[in-house]
Amino acid sequence: MLTGKHVAFIGGDARQLEVIKSCTDLNAKVSLIGFDNLQSPFSGASHRELTPELFKTVDMLILPILGTDEEGHIDSIFTTKTLVLTEADINALPSHAVVYAGIAKSYLKNLCATHSIRLVELLKRDDVAIYNSIPTVEGALMMAIQNTNITIHGSTTLVLGLGRVGMTLCRTLHALGARVKVGVRQPDQVARSVEMGLLPFEMVNLREEVKDVDLLFNTVPALVVTDQVLKAMPYSAVIIDLASKPGGVDFSFAKKRGIKAMLAPSLPGIVASKTAGRILAQTMTRLLAEEYGEEDPS
Repeated sequence: MLTGKHVAFIGGDARQLEVIKSCTDLNAKVSLIGFDNLQSPFSGASHRELTPELFKTVDMLILPILGTDEEGHIDSIFTTKTLVLTEADINALPSHAVVYAGIAKSYLKNLCATHSIRLVELLKRDDVAIYNSIPTVEGALMMAIQNTNITIHGSTTLVLGLGRVGMTLCRTLHALGARVKVGVRQPDQVARSVEMGLLPFEMVNLREEVKDVDLLFNTVPALVVTDQVLKAMPYSAVIIDLASKPGGVDFSFAKKRGIKAMLAPSLPGIVASKTAGRILAQTMTRLLAEEYGEEDPS
């Protein structure tokens, strides 16, 4: 399906390996940038430097889940080199090229918009986010078990947010026998929480609800666990923040108060990189099938 198409990968983690394999299996021309320390080279893929000249022939540019930071830096566990995506790089892409990332900060969005390059944020797709919630929740449970001296069964657990991760997390905690309270903002979320056997509360009442909490999981990407909320929590409580950086917890105040609080973004790539990579590969295969009007080979 991708015969004759040039796909370039820049940086990332083990999740990218499944996507690279998928593209090579589909007979694409694959260029790898920032994969110098890759232990098992891919047949049919070539290692290249990050230059505008290379980008002139690229049909698809695949970035890591976190895309770039606000200065264009790209993380890669496979190299010690500094990788920076510049305006000259994006400007060199052909007009039909597509840039893929998990999420995009304003730097990447603005570059693509300025040069009329299509940008696809994979984690904004419901299918990817729902599939991704499974390894995220497994990783969150692993952290909870490692950092508490109680069982999840019988614990009083708070989940903030009933989005795609929050819903999977609440369902799993409830199945394990926890007393699950969930902070929500919308009436339909209250109704869904009751239907799931949970104990919903309005987020404005969070300070009152944390007084007996054993575990708190946050999925809200805004500061919601403030110093005032932390003051009301037991010292023994454990907080696991699943929101993207910088999270939704006042970590400095939590440390001052002696409450264990951990920021845990990108759990799928840490605890289940192969599964997380397959999710991305399968989704991108479907997108490419739509793009080129062919049947999904998977």
